[in-house]
Amino acid sequence: MVKIGKSDVNATALGLGTNAVGGNNLFPNLKDETGIQIVKTALDSGITLLDTAFAYGMGHSEELIGQAIQGYDRSKFVIATKAAQDTSNGDVTINNNPEFLKQSVEDALKRLQTYYIDIFYIHFPDDQTPKDQAVAALNELKEAGKIKAIGVSNFSLDQIKEANKDGLVDVVEDQYSLIHRENEDVMFDYLRDNNISFVPFFPLASGLLTGKYSEVVNFPETDIRNGNPDFTGDRFASIVEKVNSLKPMAEKHGVDVAQLVLAWYIANPDISIVIPGAKHPEQVEKNAQALKVQLSDDEYKEIDNTFKNI
Repeated sequence: MVKIGKSDVNATALGLGTNAVGGNNLFPNLKDETGIQIVKTALDSGITLLDTAFAYGMGHSEELIGQAIQGYDRSKFVIATKAAQDTSNGDVTINNNPEFLKQSVEDALKRLQTYYIDIFYIHFPDDQTPKDQAVAALNELKEAGKIKAIGVSNFSLDQIKEANKDGLVDVVEDQYSLIHRENEDVMFDYLRDNNISFVPFFPLASGLLTGKYSEVVNFPETDIRNGNPDFTGDRFASIVEKVNSLKPMAEKHGVDVAQLVLAWYIANPDISIVIPGAKHPEQVEKNAQALKVQLSDDEYKEIDNTFKNI
């Protein structure tokens, strides 16, 4: 089990990202019944962290998770959610106002049908609110038992430092994968020195690190992968070549490339929990097998070096 920052929250090193559970504004043709089954399959497979956000379907992902967790022992799993999107005026604006964040927590609790949230993130920074004041508001809710750990997501290093002025930030969630490694140089030293956990999003790079792509794909305009430079030109070809080079190692461990990559994250000391998403329950079951993969030091370094300077 992994401890989150300075909090009392502990979870498995592999969680479930749920942007495809109710995230109809992110992916086309999602079915609620499938989303609910994805969540149940994760809990049944020993995955103990569910990562969601208001932005996934504008609350719908939280609603589906609230339905899915009924009948499960709440003390046995962890819910992380995020908010910052203010829709009160009909448009979507980013809001870190303390009162808005407090109300966001209350609203999320209702949608999730639970009486506490284990990790609550400020999903995006706004341009107005002092970040330490936003975090202080969340700390009031932490002291009241409504949340257990405080996180920030999509914050720059300077914004993280401002948010953590009083040492109250437990966890940072930001983009990181074998093909997006900028944060190794940008923030990992600070997080390490301040006992702040790190959770990468898009760990499988929207499917690119699973080994399933061999030719350029054209995604619908409603798909968040549409226009992603990772899926075009020489960069795409280079990534595919490197991913394919991992297949012999994956076969040696009796897993596929996606599970091998997830095992690398699990073994990475700078990563607390990895949260791959899934569109089908079978993907969740396969991802869970990554917890059983034990990479040798040489294998870890080989994967690491394969994707350096990409």
